[in-house]
Amino acid sequence: MRWLVIPKSTRLQLIVNAAAYIAVDRAEEEHDLASRINADAPGVLAEVVEALGALLVHYSTDYVFDGSGDAPWQEADTPGPVNHYGASKLAGERRIQDSGCRHLIFRTSWVYAARGSNFLATMARLMRERDALQVIDDQVGAPTGAELIADVTAHAIRQTLSDSSKQGLYNLAAGGETSWLGHARHASAQLPARYQQAGKRLRSNHASLAARGKPSTCRTQVFPRRKQTMT
Repeated sequence: MRWLVIPKSTRLQLIVNAAAYIAVDRAEEEHDLASRINADAPGVLAEVVEALGALLVHYSTDYVFDGSGDAPWQEADTPGPVNHYGASKLAGERRIQDSGCRHLIFRTSWVYAARGSNFLATMARLMRERDALQVIDDQVGAPTGAELIADVTAHAIRQTLSDSSKQGLYNLAAGGETSWLGHARHASAQLPARYQQAGKRLRSNHASLAARGKPSTCRTQVFPRRKQTMT
């Protein structure tokens, strides 16, 4: 049963839905929870937004694609999620589109920020804690900062509120591309000098280990998660 009560006197122009179930691997075991958060909840919000004549901003993911091929994904490309997380996010997109509400849906990619849980922050922490790390280098994507996403969102909202033709589905990712290994090496470069020096000593004393701040390579088979660049 779903309940979302909005007073009749409410005058809303905008609802931003930044909530999501993002535990990609655990979603394979928690299908119902992932679907409720990533598909059902956006659907309910879309119904409310449609009734109020407002605008809904929603964030999706590049996991709606299957990760095949070498070319960047376009908005018009056919989705094909390979896991339940991607499927639940795609279902959320479609619930919003089918509602008829005004909307902006942004598919993001490899999101990172100074706060919160994300790959860049995790790598920085692990490099301080461990003597060696293995990071895959055969998956390529476009790391996208939360600040960039917020900035683009603000501009898009402003334009769409004054011109409804701007609404729709957009791939929102930074330019360029890198592998997870390249992304981790970027994290290494941001570490304080004392950790980089510790990494050099480890490399000298333990030749078989990757130095702290210099992650070594492993392949997708070791860490099987598929990602890809979008434009």
